[in-house]
Amino acid sequence: MQQPILRPPAVPLIAHDPYFSIWSFTDKLADDWPRHWTGAINGMCGLIRIGDRAYRWMGLGLSNVPAMRQVALQVLPTRTIYTFEEDGVRLTVEFLSPIVADHQLAISLPVSWITISAESIDGTQKEVSVYFDMSAEAAVDTSNQQVLWGRLKHSGNQVMYFMSQEQNVLKKSGDNLRIDWGKLLIIGSSEFASSMGPAETQRRTFVEFGPTSLPDDLEMPRAASDRWPVASLATNLLPDRSAAQIRIAYDDHFSIEYFHRALPPLWRVGSPDSIGNPLLHENKQAIDYSSLSNKAVAFDQNLMSRARDIGGEKYAALCALAYRQTLAAHKLVKDFNGDLLMFSKENFSNGCIGTVDVTYPASPFFLYFDVSLLEAQLRPILDYALSPRWPFEFAPHDLGTYPKANGQVYGGGERSEVNQMPVEECGNMLIMVAAMDILKDHAPFEGKYWQKLDQWADYLVSHGLDPGNQLCTDDFAGHLARNVNLAAKAIVALGAYSKHCAKQDRGAQASKYRDEAHRMAKKWIEMANDGDHFRLAYDKPGTWSQKYNLIWDKVLGLNLFPQEVFDKEVAFYKSRLAKYGLPLDSRADYTKLDWCVWTACLSQNKDDFDLFMEPVYGFVNETANRVPLTDWFSTKDAKQMGFQARSVVGGVYMPFLIKEWK
Repeated sequence: MQQPILRPPAVPLIAHDPYFSIWSFTDKLADDWPRHWTGAINGMCGLIRIGDRAYRWMGLGLSNVPAMRQVALQVLPTRTIYTFEEDGVRLTVEFLSPIVADHQLAISLPVSWITISAESIDGTQKEVSVYFDMSAEAAVDTSNQQVLWGRLKHSGNQVMYFMSQEQNVLKKSGDNLRIDWGKLLIIGSSEFASSMGPAETQRRTFVEFGPTSLPDDLEMPRAASDRWPVASLATNLLPDRSAAQIRIAYDDHFSIEYFHRALPPLWRVGSPDSIGNPLLHENKQAIDYSSLSNKAVAFDQNLMSRARDIGGEKYAALCALAYRQTLAAHKLVKDFNGDLLMFSKENFSNGCIGTVDVTYPASPFFLYFDVSLLEAQLRPILDYALSPRWPFEFAPHDLGTYPKANGQVYGGGERSEVNQMPVEECGNMLIMVAAMDILKDHAPFEGKYWQKLDQWADYLVSHGLDPGNQLCTDDFAGHLARNVNLAAKAIVALGAYSKHCAKQDRGAQASKYRDEAHRMAKKWIEMANDGDHFRLAYDKPGTWSQKYNLIWDKVLGLNLFPQEVFDKEVAFYKSRLAKYGLPLDSRADYTKLDWCVWTACLSQNKDDFDLFMEPVYGFVNETANRVPLTDWFSTKDAKQMGFQARSVVGGVYMPFLIKEWK
């Protein structure tokens, strides 16, 4: 099999948002069922008949039907392409989730296309037919929940759908959960034979007889696991035509609860409230397949070319693998006042929604592709901080537990300061607000937010140089006082904010915070110095840590720290590299994917960047944990420590900002 240059730990198939996100957790598509990013099975089965012989190309399906030989896999930013060969036939299956980052409607539109094409490769005429089915599992949280199903005709298309009987719209919140409201749509053209019924019956009928429409099973409601009802589509391909296309969509009606207001997804704003109407046909709002596909192909080609120029083939492959994961950990909605809002889910971490220190590592992605999407993530945090609900002088950590953005839940929420991240979140917010203006001339947060931003800057002046005993974004390491890397964040945040103030003609504030940042940087160098490197904590000689927060000094052109600081740290890091990357600090052998890339960017040359990145590529290739990219793993054995499918992998796009600034 022709393997990609980086072996994906899991392969994105359908990727749109935290609920509609389906992956293959194996190298070969027919070695297991496709799964939701959490690991729960979201069954899809693919079969092919070549003459009178049947093979599986996706899913486990029927045990007595052999898997078709998979010969290639290509993962691109918006597309995954599998190639299979058997009996003189080449089968190509493309999964397209056209979430092009500078096209907000495309990001919001929860539609993926599966294009199945066949060709004879031995010069003989073939009779080839293909089959696809999808189970009701993607419409429920657990497979013992009761489901309903049905079908309709729309603009010449056959539309089959599954839905939970209960329709628990925005009722549940938490981490390891899947959606159990709205409708899962499986859409095929009139050329397909279609049926809804027990999986075993549908599949065996195709294997024995080819494309056949069976009477729909109407025995419902019943559990999704009760004879596994599926929606199936089958059609003849060769010799008459070479390709068939299927659409998979999810109409959730309402996506986010924002301070107890139910918000629809962006694509639904202004659309008729009928069953997925804009999803069912190609119109000006939904945009046609040809337009989206062409845009996605051009986007993939351009992005991969730029990534290769920046970091080589392996780096480009990492960017491709991180792309859909980053966007699919978010949901894009509009508030009733017209504001665009984007909410992340802290996947397999604690399920928080709109977490500031999850937005921060992902921010290079949004700064590069579409800064208005970063604005859409920061605005609800700022509005929350302005409200009477938020009692503290520092920035919030989160907005609740996905999908309910009703107020912070982490660290005691609005009731306690003990387990908060005060320096962390103030620094994060100031850096991101300033970076939008400095890098993109995008400054939407003046006016009513100046007082709050100044308050956070003043908090860093008072508490940032020598932080008290508190958590930072790496909270799995526990509380730490006098955290040197956290202090670096406070310093670059003040420097960035001063530059932002200067651009917005706030001269007094610009001078104040610039002077404080330079003063604090000089003290930092003195207090953190440990000979050939800088310490983990000021009062802990012999310790060290990745100073990934310093990267913003370079990206934003702040000139707070002399080059010798970067050179000394980079030289020291080289002596601490492990098999699968640079440990986060001297306390443990684990590391973070996003921070490893940022630290690699502290170096001045491509050779050093490659030196730090090669072990990261080794982790991706060799980790035994077959899940969507984890960002927290062991540098000794590449094992997942925790987290998966998180948006923080958008941090691998930091080198794009470095190149753009230069």
